[in-house]
Amino acid sequence: MAENKVIKETVEELFSKVGIDGGFDLNETEEEIELTLKTEDSGIVIGYHGETLEALQLVISLMLAKKTGEFKRVSIEVGDYKKNRSEWLKNLAMDTKRKVLEQGREIQLTELKSWERRVVHLILQDDQEVSTESMGEGRDRVLVVKPK
Repeated sequence: MAENKVIKETVEELFSKVGIDGGFDLNETEEEIELTLKTEDSGIVIGYHGETLEALQLVISLMLAKKTGEFKRVSIEVGDYKKNRSEWLKNLAMDTKRKVLEQGREIQLTELKSWERRVVHLILQDDQEVSTESMGEGRDRVLVVKPK
């Protein structure tokens, strides 16, 4: 696990360079580094459909990997964006499951960010009636929900 000091300095350095004002809370788990950002600039940080947020997460992950020699996923929560989006994703997952079972065929969920696909995978991972799989590459990557 990376030292909190290295993480804090790296995040503060990047935020300073890109002009993001505000503090953050840090929580590191075995799987990822979670940052909760407190800023008045939440709309700018999130960007169009979360694209800026996703880019910031990747840049911070890469900066930390270069300094620590270990790549770890970084997750940034700002203005309850992910919390609200996760609730929407839970509803999407359950609605898609219902449709898959009613129609008896697989359904593709397109235009989800990687973290959003991961949330849906986790919601449905222990489901007895449907399974999930990511297919494709890059921006064309989709999540497929199919009957078991």
